[in-house]
Amino acid sequence: MAQLILNHFSIRSLEIEKTVAFYSQVLDLKKGPRPDFPFPGVWLYSGADNDYNNAVLHLIAIDKNDPEGLKKYLGERDFTSLQGSGAIDHIAFLAAGLGAMLKKLKTLAVPYRERTVPVLKLHQIFLDDPNGIVIELNYPAAEKTALDAQG
Repeated sequence: MAQLILNHFSIRSLEIEKTVAFYSQVLDLKKGPRPDFPFPGVWLYSGADNDYNNAVLHLIAIDKNDPEGLKKYLGERDFTSLQGSGAIDHIAFLAAGLGAMLKKLKTLAVPYRERTVPVLKLHQIFLDDPNGIVIELNYPAAEKTALDAQG
């Protein structure tokens, strides 16, 4: 089997504006071009928006007044099933700049949980997006050690 590389993840959201704001403010993802699908949505990019491969998050907005385009294209989902991660437990990213992220989360008043996994040499931050989806940010444990040494 060929090596698999994650291209993007998609979230169907009843809170599209809050979701865009969360990922833009917390993870610095930027709005960019999106194909003209028969339903509303937003693509958020990590990197240049002139390459669709950088659209790491595809947000799918739900228009309760006109859901037919979405139903025909991606299938119907019960609105009540759109809270939390469902069968997916979390989405994880490798990251750098732990100190800056901790400061940003505090400034934005975003609750988070932390833990270090010594065997993996990772310091992890867990936070919940506006849809209840758990996001895991993995930083080199050395960054946490350096921050702790600074006091």
